Amino acid sequence: QVHPVESGGGLVQAGGSLRLSCAASGRTFSSYAMGWFRQAPGKEREFVAVINWSGGSTFYAASVKGRFTISRDIAQNTVFLQMNSLKTEDTAVYSCARDRVFRRSVLVETQEDYDYWGQGTQVTVSS
Repeated sequence: QVHPVESGGGLVQAGGSLRLSCAASGRTFSSYAMGWFRQAPGKEREFVAVINWSGGSTFYAASVKGRFTISRDIAQNTVFLQMNSLKTEDTAVYSCARDRVFRRSVLVETQEDYDYWGQGTQVTVSS
């Protein structure tokens, strides 16, 4: 397995919660920062959150800060996105991706800084 695999998406009412998972294999991902991005219908893909390779540092888009939490289980090679207080505008396909640079010292949010992408998981928030 080269590309990460997302899961956990679904339909939820506004104000509800979902937890997304991004499963990645072994050394291919364990020493790299991992990011979450999303793409809503008719819109460009946008950055959501990133966590560094050790799990000790995170960064969020302003639109989700305080509502979403990114974390990772290094032993299981899995990255999570806990999404609380969901809004209808959070509806999108959520994808995870790997930072291109081995153990990069800073967190990055531009798509060009990421290489291996998952297929994505649909999140739909109803009013």
